[in-house]
Amino acid sequence: MDSALVDAYLKHLGAERPAVADEGALRALHERHQIVVPFENLSIHLGQDIVLEESALAAKITGGRGGFCYELNGAFGGLLGALGYGVSLLAARVFGDGGRLGPPYDHMALRVTGADGGGPWLADVGFGRHSRHPLRYDERGDQHDPAGVFRIEETDAGDLRVLRDGAPQYLLEQRPREPADFEATCWWQRTSPASHFRRSLVCSRLTEDGRVTLGGRTLVITDSQGREERTLAPDEVLPAYRDYFGIALEREPVVAPLDG
Repeated sequence: MDSALVDAYLKHLGAERPAVADEGALRALHERHQIVVPFENLSIHLGQDIVLEESALAAKITGGRGGFCYELNGAFGGLLGALGYGVSLLAARVFGDGGRLGPPYDHMALRVTGADGGGPWLADVGFGRHSRHPLRYDERGDQHDPAGVFRIEETDAGDLRVLRDGAPQYLLEQRPREPADFEATCWWQRTSPASHFRRSLVCSRLTEDGRVTLGGRTLVITDSQGREERTLAPDEVLPAYRDYFGIALEREPVVAPLDG
């Protein structure tokens, strides 16, 4: 990721280039990324290609879009690396209904170290609803975050189980991976009738005191005052993408009929 793209990325986030790649800067960038850049799977339903390459992912974000885990954490990892952090891509399997695990490379997360020797941290801006701040990668006790109480547990197989408020979120491998390692499962997520990304529409981002989510035509806003949910009329959908997420679309994304 070249310097011009890094500057554009930081400008899009409304963040300054940190003087030192340390914990404080990482916390600020991690939170800011989730507030500005939406977790969304609209490309799948708009027939748009997804390229797991740092500069392409960063250009998509600076162009006013978001993405799902491979895109958001892939781009964020590239940004952090360009700012002087040590970054490793880690593969995870997400716990679904009944504790059932998703396929290998179901999720991408980041192991991050600071240029000052700080860390390591688990950074994840691509899980949709997760920790507001990075978690200590090497901490095995409770970690309190505005989004809940998190815990990282070691398994007998050497993987790490990440929990939120006691519920397992994903099973994390510790071996560093390359972007190309995620391409097959990314394709599966985009095309398989078994993939929840293929079966649903989601666009969601953190706010200063809550979250705003548009799932299909259902808009949900939570804040310090409570929760509001309503169904949008067809002519309200594109303005909602623009006003709540900064996403300008020419047509409404819709879930295509599933094959098989």
